[in-house]
Amino acid sequence: MASKKPILEKMKSNPKGWKINDIEKVCNQEGLIIKPPSRGSHYKVLSNLLQGSITVPFKRPIKPVYIKEFVSFAEAHIEVREAREKEG
Repeated sequence: MASKKPILEKMKSNPKGWKINDIEKVCNQEGLIIKPPSRGSHYKVLSNLLQGSITVPFKRPIKPVYIKEFVSFAEAHIEVREAREKEG
């Protein structure tokens, strides 16, 4: 049986048509922190392994530029996490 392609890989290959629920799923799978807006319409995505954060608008569908930025941030988080796991 073929395994499903991870959501993050799908986002990377096609950054169009994604919703905030998809961003939340990836954050939960990969250990990223997503904070809903206290005011306004932008969610904040943070990592306890990286400095800084990114913002993602709630507006649907999310523009590809935001998805590309999120994918880069998530991949950097995963890379650091895996490097730390190898160290022990």
